[in-house]
Amino acid sequence: MEVIQIDVGGKLAHFRKYYANNTAMTFSIPPRTTIMGMLAAILGRPRDSYYEEFASDKIRIGIRVLSPLKKSFHRLNLLSIKSKSDFDGSGGRIQTPFEIVSGLDISRDMVKYRLFVSCTDAGAKTFDELKLCLRENRQKFALTFGTANFTASILQHYNYGSILETPSEGWIDMASAIPSAFIEKLDFDNERERDTLEMIEEELLPADFVADFDRELSKMNRVLFSTTSRKIKVQLSQPHLTLRNEDEEQKILFLE
Repeated sequence: MEVIQIDVGGKLAHFRKYYANNTAMTFSIPPRTTIMGMLAAILGRPRDSYYEEFASDKIRIGIRVLSPLKKSFHRLNLLSIKSKSDFDGSGGRIQTPFEIVSGLDISRDMVKYRLFVSCTDAGAKTFDELKLCLRENRQKFALTFGTANFTASILQHYNYGSILETPSEGWIDMASAIPSAFIEKLDFDNERERDTLEMIEEELLPADFVADFDRELSKMNRVLFSTTSRKIKVQLSQPHLTLRNEDEEQKILFLE
């Protein structure tokens, strides 16, 4: 199995929670569906045209938080629209809560994620095209972290070749987000490193769309992940992948 590692970064992020009605709340990490859109942007795919091409049975996707994250609410001063005539501002304005993801110091830190991408036999053509685009620096469309004004960029990428699954025995320090169903035991201990809190979140994230161009969800993933870039110590019921290069060793799972 071949795996592409893509580091992406930006100043701010907002991955709107699908169940938030009157408040724009955000996930801490981009859901698999958002990462599908980012990969599609690199390849220049038209909007909503890539749902089948990047589905879980073709393209395998994992994610790791690279920088400590925090979330904060801000008030947006938006137009109050109750009728067509209000678009000129005559209806006044309304203060709308809006949650953003940022680094711990919003003035200096970036939001950084590491994407892991692989494929099944059915997705090999798309995977090879993505690999070529990254190698030749031919990104077609700009990347964003959720909304159009929160721009992001590719910081670096790395290719791992001939990666085999490793049996999961005993305690394992996982670098990536982990599907909750694969976790048998979790070792959570803030006393292990007193200078760094161990912050772990669990979310139910969109994973796949129905191929009807209407953004209808066909699959969800319940995922456990660290928001501080620290690895999570777990016992797993599934094999995992071990990625090694000259800088580090990472144990990962895909969101599936």
